[in-house]
Amino acid sequence: MTGPKKLAFFLPNSFTALNLACGFISVLLSFKGEFYYGCMILGLGAIFDSVDGRIARLTGTQSSFGEQFDSLSDLISFGIAPAFLIYNRFLLDSGRIGIIVAFFYMLCGALRLARFNANIEKVSSNFFQGLPIPCGALCILGLVLISLDINIIQNYIPVVAVFVICVSLLMISNIPFSSFKDSPFVRKHKRAMLFFIFVSFAAILVHEKIMIFALTTAYVFGSLLYYITHKKALGDIFQWNEPDEE
Repeated sequence: MTGPKKLAFFLPNSFTALNLACGFISVLLSFKGEFYYGCMILGLGAIFDSVDGRIARLTGTQSSFGEQFDSLSDLISFGIAPAFLIYNRFLLDSGRIGIIVAFFYMLCGALRLARFNANIEKVSSNFFQGLPIPCGALCILGLVLISLDINIIQNYIPVVAVFVICVSLLMISNIPFSSFKDSPFVRKHKRAMLFFIFVSFAAILVHEKIMIFALTTAYVFGSLLYYITHKKALGDIFQWNEPDEE
C-alpha cells in the first residue's frame, strides 16, 4: 500500500477513533456529574460518526475493518456512554430498577448494531431498520440536557424510565426510519431542506438544551406517524427470503 493510499485509509478511521474518544470522555464526565459537557462531547462524537463513512466513500477506502471498527466505536459512544449519562443523572438512587433500565438501553443498542451488521447488504439505503443508535443516543442526551433547564423532570423518574425503554425498543423494532439519502421529497425540495438544516443548526447554537431534544423527538414521532399512515406500503420492507441452509 503506497503512502497516499495509507493516508486515505487512515483518515476515516481517525474520525472513528475520535468518536470513540468522545464516548469515553462522556463516561468520565458523567461520573463527575458534569452532565452538560458529557452530553455535548457526545454530540461532537455524533458529528465525527457522520463524517467517517462519508470520507471512506469519497476516498474509496471502505473496508470490513472500517465497518467493524465503526460499530465497536458506536457501541461505546452511543450505547454505553448514554446509558451512564441517564443512570448517573436520573437513576442513581433507583436501585436495581435503575441499573436494569440503563442496561436495557445498552443491550438494545448492541442488538441494533449487530442486526445492522448482519443485514448491511439487505437494508435499503432509504430507510433504517429501527431507530438508528446515534439518534437513540441523541434522544437520551437531549433528555439529560433539557433536565438541566427544567429540573422538575428529576421528580418523574418513572416517566424517564418509560422514555428510555421506549427509545430502546424502537432501536430493535422493525419500524422504518427515513435516512433521507435517496428521498424523492428531499431531491424535490433541496433549497427548503437546506434552509431547514441551517435554521436547525442555528436554533441548536442558540439553545442547545431544548433544541436537541425537540429535533430528535420530532424526527422520531414524524417517522412513527409516517409509518402508521404508510404501513401498507412499508409493511414488508424488511422481509427477505433467506437462502436455504444445506
